[in-house]
Amino acid sequence: MRVLHVITNLSPGYGGPVKACKELCTSLADVGEDITIYTTNLNYPAGHLDVPLNIKIQQDGYNVLYYPIQFSPYIFSWGLARALKENVRKFDVVHIHGLYRFPQAVAAYYARKFDVPYLIRPHGSLDPFLFNHKRHRFSKRLYEHLIENRNLNAASALHFTTSEEMQLVEPLKLRAPGIVIPNGLDFEKYNNLPPFGRFRKKYKISDEKIILHYGRIHFKKGLDILIKSFAEISHMRKDTLLVIAGPDNEGYRSQVEKWITKENISSRVIFTGMLQGDDALEVLRDSDIFALPSYTENFGIAVVEAMASGLPVVISDKVNIWNEVRDAGAGLVTSCNEKEVADALLKLLDDAKKREEMGNAGKVLVRKKYGWDAIVRELRSTYKSLLANSCEKH
Repeated sequence: MRVLHVITNLSPGYGGPVKACKELCTSLADVGEDITIYTTNLNYPAGHLDVPLNIKIQQDGYNVLYYPIQFSPYIFSWGLARALKENVRKFDVVHIHGLYRFPQAVAAYYARKFDVPYLIRPHGSLDPFLFNHKRHRFSKRLYEHLIENRNLNAASALHFTTSEEMQLVEPLKLRAPGIVIPNGLDFEKYNNLPPFGRFRKKYKISDEKIILHYGRIHFKKGLDILIKSFAEISHMRKDTLLVIAGPDNEGYRSQVEKWITKENISSRVIFTGMLQGDDALEVLRDSDIFALPSYTENFGIAVVEAMASGLPVVISDKVNIWNEVRDAGAGLVTSCNEKEVADALLKLLDDAKKREEMGNAGKVLVRKKYGWDAIVRELRSTYKSLLANSCEKH
């Protein structure tokens, strides 16, 4: 099959959606599918990627075409729109990643216009916490009324990554059928982590226990909760550090630093910025516990990376794979409450055996549920079914 994926950008700073899209496309290409990505040259959250424009690039087995943006706040790209208009009929299925942006809207429009089946993967955008968030609420509602509701309702399917995510969307009463296919992870590279101590040496950390927050510095990640929880812990355990590893795309770090200063724990918190490649593997290798008390998280690819690295995890019950983590015994699940998070972290800090057991359970869970092979088989079956249904209609 010829499958077109459409995503706003492929900037590393965009986080999990980019990582998941690229690894998915590689895995689909590995089993013989003809995969193409249409995207823009946006370097999230601002600026432009230094990439060739308007020409096909081959990487990791699939094709990518980058198109220039004209109005970056809304990611308008006339070149992308023109390419979709001229070429979308050449594809069997269109897989759209995300909502509320021009690339996704124009992809849905032309797929519908030319009777090409399309899936939309909301990436958590329809979660009530974000859907009703006061920021841009009026403009979002207007956009939904004029454009997005039609795109969603006319889709051949809505692709959710967890059952929890699909259930949270049910009150919207969307007409398109939902399917649940999780994100995957290339777990083989986590089987050969760097030697212990490289990250610690770079940041002059000796034998302190490291609690790791790994991901974008963003309001939804629950950093306000984590800072208060860590402050409580740090008064009892002088051998702990909090490492915050991730990009500050929206300037939220300044707010986090205010909380840190207020709690008088500045000397116990390390910001690393975004880590990639071996640097990312090194911090995962050298940490003791992963913490993500998010207010909303449709999947949580960073949680899966942490488990693949053998880290026990402490996550909130708003991270939509919390059921899987709890049932596998791979971590502790809390509400979005600083006392609960602090208690969970202390429980693991005080029990090395429990940390090891949960870390091993996380590795088993990742290998069993989040390997790309099974996910690709299910997605290929879905593509074929959508294509067959589309052919029957015509």
